[in-house]
Amino acid sequence: MKKALISDWYYVNGGAEKVIHSLNQIWDDFDHYALIDFLNEKDRDFILNGKKAKTSFIQNLPTAKSNHRKFLQLFPYAIEQFDLSQYDLILSSSSSIAKGIRTAQNQLHICYCHSPMRYAWDLQQQYLNDSGLDKGLKGIYAKYVLNKIRKWDVINSDNVTYFIANSKHIAKRIKKIYNRDSIVIYPPVDVEFFTLEENKKEYYFTASRMVSYKKMLLIVEAFNELPHLKLIVAGSGPELETIKKVAKSNISIIGGIDSLELKKQMQGAKAFVFAAEEDFGIVPVEAQACGTPVIAYGKGGVLETVVDHKTGIFYKEQTAQSLKEAILYFEKQLFDPKEIRKHALQFSKERFENEIKAFIDEKYKGH
Repeated sequence: MKKALISDWYYVNGGAEKVIHSLNQIWDDFDHYALIDFLNEKDRDFILNGKKAKTSFIQNLPTAKSNHRKFLQLFPYAIEQFDLSQYDLILSSSSSIAKGIRTAQNQLHICYCHSPMRYAWDLQQQYLNDSGLDKGLKGIYAKYVLNKIRKWDVINSDNVTYFIANSKHIAKRIKKIYNRDSIVIYPPVDVEFFTLEENKKEYYFTASRMVSYKKMLLIVEAFNELPHLKLIVAGSGPELETIKKVAKSNISIIGGIDSLELKKQMQGAKAFVFAAEEDFGIVPVEAQACGTPVIAYGKGGVLETVVDHKTGIFYKEQTAQSLKEAILYFEKQLFDPKEIRKHALQFSKERFENEIKAFIDEKYKGH
């Protein structure tokens, strides 16, 4: 079986890249493809076993490394330039464009879908606002491009033989947007690395990329109104400087951290705070693997990974006030770290790798 693994892009080590890492643990003979590949050597060794992906022409465009999304209108053309006709199995890992790869009828194309293209569908207005493309001629052109990409996205979803969704939340969106059924296989979480710590300290913790939809600013604003409670914030990205300016003295901004420091902060925190509406959300599960309860916005994939009042609590509105009320409520509750970790174990890497391998082997034999 000649196999290709195509991802949207490689430039950070996030949740989607942890999925790629696990896929490479199952099969080590993939040929890799992506629109761009700007991984550093450490991340490349972890994600791709040291291999490089074959990239599109976007790799060589000016500023592609710092802002590849500015070339959004070129993504469909770029993905269609790849010739994958030699492969028996094409596995795409996609939250954007990768699933649109051209395939022949005799090829098996299985898409592990993290989400339908967010900026073309549910986060379109936020994308336009963040990019400064919500007004004027640029705004008109951007909306025209997104409309074309939505049509392309739906048409090219027919290139996928089988969809795997990373949560029930995403399975519903795949059905709504592409009118396709999917099987749910939750992403891998390294529960062996994120180990139990029962002795919690007097601080709250949050960690994420500092981009608008992660709502890190909202978390900081909530703790600004709770000066008696300490918050540690980890992560880097476009909103980092803004967050530093806004944060009051009870909030420590520690920037980007490595996995060992992340584990240490997760283990010591009295709770992990989460404000995004995520498709799945690996980080809250990592926190629970440490026996740390989660305070989360009650929408999206987190509803499938956190058990209300057993492994964490939810707040109903994506506002600083709603989060503040949840934190004050949390202060009066008791949680059992051992029970929280026990719940997290069902999302292990081993479980993911076994389920993916069984599904793909079955579909390949029947193809």
